[in-house]
Amino acid sequence: MIDSHTEKKQTTCMSDLKLNSPLQYVKGVGPKKAAALGKLGIQTVSDLLYYFPRTYLDRTNVIPIAKVQVNETATVIGVVRAHGMLFGKRKRYEVMLEDNSGALMLLWFAGIRFFERLFLKGQVYAATGQVGYFQGLQIIHPELERLDDETDKLVHSGRIIPVYPQTAELSKLGLNSRGIRTLTTSIFENLKETIPDALPESERNRYQLLKLDDAVRHIHYPESREQIEECRRRLAFDELLSLQFYVHRNKGKKATLVKNHQYAPPADKLSALKKSLPYELTDAQKKVIKEIIADLRLKKPMTRLLHGDVGCGKTAVAVIAALYAAENKLQTAFMAPTEILAEQHFRNWHDPLAGIGVSLGLLTSSFKASEKKKIAARCESGELQILFGTHALISDYVAFQKLGLVIIDEQHRFGVEQRGQLFAKGDNPDLLIMTATPIPRTLALTMYGDLDISTINALPPGRKPIRTVWRNENTRPKVMQFVADQISKGGQAYIIYPLIEKGEEGNESRNAEDAFTELSAGALKSYRLGLVHGRIKSKKRDETLALFRERKLDALIATTVIEVGVDNPNANMIVIEHAERFGLAQLHQLRGRVGRGETGGTVVALAYQPMSEISRQRLEYFAAHSDGFEIAEADLNMRGPGEVFGLKQSGLPELRLANYARDRDLLEASQELSQRLFVEKETLEKDYKNLFNYLMESAVKRDVNLGGG
Repeated sequence: MIDSHTEKKQTTCMSDLKLNSPLQYVKGVGPKKAAALGKLGIQTVSDLLYYFPRTYLDRTNVIPIAKVQVNETATVIGVVRAHGMLFGKRKRYEVMLEDNSGALMLLWFAGIRFFERLFLKGQVYAATGQVGYFQGLQIIHPELERLDDETDKLVHSGRIIPVYPQTAELSKLGLNSRGIRTLTTSIFENLKETIPDALPESERNRYQLLKLDDAVRHIHYPESREQIEECRRRLAFDELLSLQFYVHRNKGKKATLVKNHQYAPPADKLSALKKSLPYELTDAQKKVIKEIIADLRLKKPMTRLLHGDVGCGKTAVAVIAALYAAENKLQTAFMAPTEILAEQHFRNWHDPLAGIGVSLGLLTSSFKASEKKKIAARCESGELQILFGTHALISDYVAFQKLGLVIIDEQHRFGVEQRGQLFAKGDNPDLLIMTATPIPRTLALTMYGDLDISTINALPPGRKPIRTVWRNENTRPKVMQFVADQISKGGQAYIIYPLIEKGEEGNESRNAEDAFTELSAGALKSYRLGLVHGRIKSKKRDETLALFRERKLDALIATTVIEVGVDNPNANMIVIEHAERFGLAQLHQLRGRVGRGETGGTVVALAYQPMSEISRQRLEYFAAHSDGFEIAEADLNMRGPGEVFGLKQSGLPELRLANYARDRDLLEASQELSQRLFVEKETLEKDYKNLFNYLMESAVKRDVNLGGG
């Protein structure tokens, strides 16, 4: 029941609507919808206006079904005449959509259960997508909008329509795209103030950017595709400027820190370890080691990013840094993203380091409580000089006597809070973060602009080339025969799947568990197979990996749990099933599991239909390029930084509209303006001082530490 106070707010709010008005009291919202929006951080009118469309349906040119062209994107409006499940080579859900001129089929291969409950005969839908042809016209996985009546057709079609990000809860409450459009329309009609713009007019003119109020209004209701881009560029500039401001602010804060430990010149243990290695360090590794040692000897804490291609030897460099800390009676915490990788680091480096008198330990969350207690006690007493582990290292029961160096492997797999918790276990320790995904320069300047960057751009000598091809699913029998032939010649193979079991993520893709059963009884029944994925207990998983390394297994069927760091020099073949579902950088990481020995390697990426054009481009690029830096740049262009480099976990604001590949001019402009604000902050003119204060207030609220410290 609504009390009179609430009722008054609801009746008076629309006549005096402001940007900071709570959404709950806006007409058409109410407590339930407000609560659902609040879970997404949308609490005020302003928050909702910054809930930008994720895409648009261009209904300014709705085409009769009879006139659509194959391989072109089209929007059609029609009535549902039939719908249902079809079984064949692949299960699919089909809907027949008909208008006065003809009919076409809408098809879904994933999320079928949802669509089974969605459609009823006689409903009117607008569908947008690329038109194909197979026994008739069809659109696979179209964008959909249900049109309830003639009025709805006029309001929500016949123009460029925004489509908003959705959750199941929002849809259930009527806050689908149509519901949000209704809300934003009402808000814009009743809003009594314009959105304040902190960017000085001179800067808007300099970069030809819209006023902020115009950009926000027209990003929701554009009159043309050109106007969408104008709005996006203005809002993208704001995102990038905020990002650059965080970078410059953090760099200034870190420059004032002083550490309470010191390093003497390198001594005997470093020389002893280098001599004990079965290989010569590359010139690139030696250069980076010099950079790190020089950094460690400074009074301010090191904050350095180390990146390079798959297999370039980053771990050896990091271990040498940890040994240098041990020489100086300092402890190192070495955190890896998976138990497999942490255990491998510990196993590979235990004997060489123990041989020169360095004590090291391993800690993961799967250890028994008694084991954890013993390791934690040894660490706190200072007995352990290097502690390898997973996120278990950040647990409250883990303490260090004198933590001097924090090393974080595959840092984008960790959230900023996790990195910060480990960093806080020392007194301004030195920080080395690593990634096996080379980082394009444009992204490095943004995400890691407050760090010093070291690059290993050469692979160890003697590496044989890896042959890479991609094939369609109909070649799978031949591919598995090729795997069998390679095994019979003494090789070993990985066979990778995106899913663990059938039905995971609501689709019917091939999966690791079924494949293990199928291949054990079929194409590879004469060979010894192992199965590894994230739900297998660590003890069993370790045993399986050990058997594979010891050549007691011929093929390892796995998910991407083996993506990073798993090392078996004898493995010379990898098959990646459903390669269309992987990103370019991830495909390259998987390729890095083979060709680590003297025999080279072969990669076969198997793709399944339906496959988008961008997936095809990705696979073509993957087969044609092997340089990790080129791969990273292309993946950034194709997918964006959030997916590739874990931007969402970095603590930075999410870039919803900015695109690093497309907006390099805006990135450079935002860098230049941000730097100017900090350099001239004592003498800024009023407009620029207001901008500085606005950005600082936002930065203080977020309090981001990009490097993790």
